[in-house]
Amino acid sequence: MNFDFATLDLLRQSHPAWRLLRSDHAPLIASFLQRVFIVPNVRVMAQADLAESLEDELFTLRESLGSDAFPKSALEYLNDWASTEKGWLRKFYVQGSDEPHFDLSPPTEKAITWLATLTQRSFVGTESRLLTLFELLKQMSEGSESDPQTRVAELHKRRDEIDREIEQILSGDIPLLDNTALKDRFQQFTQLARELLSDFREVEHNFRGLDRRVRERIALWQGSKGALLEEIMGERDAISDSDQGRSFRAFWDFLMSSRRQEELSVLLERVLTLPPVIELKPDSRTRRVHYDWLEAGEHTQRTVAQLSQQLRRFLDDQAWLENRRIMDILHGIETKALAVRESQPSGVMMDIADTAADIELPMERPLHTPSIKPQIADIVLEEGDVEIDAGALYSQVVIDKAQLVRHIRHALQDRSQITLRELCEMQPLQRGLAELVAYLQLAGDTFKAVVDEEVTDEIFWRREESDGQEQVKRARLPRVIFVR
Repeated sequence: MNFDFATLDLLRQSHPAWRLLRSDHAPLIASFLQRVFIVPNVRVMAQADLAESLEDELFTLRESLGSDAFPKSALEYLNDWASTEKGWLRKFYVQGSDEPHFDLSPPTEKAITWLATLTQRSFVGTESRLLTLFELLKQMSEGSESDPQTRVAELHKRRDEIDREIEQILSGDIPLLDNTALKDRFQQFTQLARELLSDFREVEHNFRGLDRRVRERIALWQGSKGALLEEIMGERDAISDSDQGRSFRAFWDFLMSSRRQEELSVLLERVLTLPPVIELKPDSRTRRVHYDWLEAGEHTQRTVAQLSQQLRRFLDDQAWLENRRIMDILHGIETKALAVRESQPSGVMMDIADTAADIELPMERPLHTPSIKPQIADIVLEEGDVEIDAGALYSQVVIDKAQLVRHIRHALQDRSQITLRELCEMQPLQRGLAELVAYLQLAGDTFKAVVDEEVTDEIFWRREESDGQEQVKRARLPRVIFVR
């Protein structure tokens, strides 16, 4: 990048990250979005939940700064942050929902990450980064070497070094990293782990940009349909086979290996127990950072699959033939929209009364039902004296399935499988048989589960009777095993 005056001035005016740092509300925006999205690794949040969290934040700030500090409502601030002029949030609708959802934009995450570097660090290591750079150069040099003799000579050299190290250890001379080296490497690990989570959001943004460019080529295409298909779909997939897609697929294949996941868990558990690392007071989420990678990767994977599916539908041959006239009209609209994209007209361009037609089929109308004239008897109403137990009105049971799902996922973080009986022992049933049935439903619908018909488990729970006494209930059923 050329850091001349014109380039930097253009970035200062147009880049969302720079606009965020210049904003008067930058402390509120950065602190709130960092706490809501980055720290818990949340990729998408519904509008109602995000507005509620921001409203709580604004209430706390108004208590300390005065009622005039932030005059607008939380929803108005969110819509302002997601506007085209700001671009700090991405507002969109997920499939199957009519409620807006929000996600953090990559420039905003870059700005928040840069703000985190302004704080003074108690320890700044350089050795591990130098070793990393040296190792990357070696990998590039060896990975691009096509001469077999040179590759074999390098492997022999590496083998001799390993043999000498084995002999040194067997002789009793075991080299160990000192406390400074351990802190240096752990600090670099946490920094790279957080940067990797940030990269996922930028990778997803790049995929969307690639999808938009492909759609622009389709909208402006003047040739035949066959030539268009050959141009865009010549490779197996225009999105997955890009450089971004191939790099992400290689990372995903590496991380999805169960052996790699177990190895990461063991290494993290061992490293976090080292005294020099404990002195650094690492974040509690570091222990499950690889699960955060999986969650972020799954979200990006679903986005890529959805974009590819939409692109295939966009090029569907049958829809092209049946809706040729509509496609010509849309082609003209898209061409004009792309022409004015950089200089959008001001004011209201058009009003839409409704986004869908109200369709009422003839057979949906109810048949005529004659009205019934009530006959009111001229009698005196008397007060009844029958005693009826109204306890049934208050004995309704509601099962929170979301809480049961979190319980199962938390139990499977450090083990590959767990039985339903062990789950109920870790967290006893509060709602009795109804909660047990909810677990069985989750085993068939949400999680991978195996039923062992040869083993029978007994599950117990306590229920308070009407007389105040507790009674132990039990259920016998084949062993149900939840598998990660």
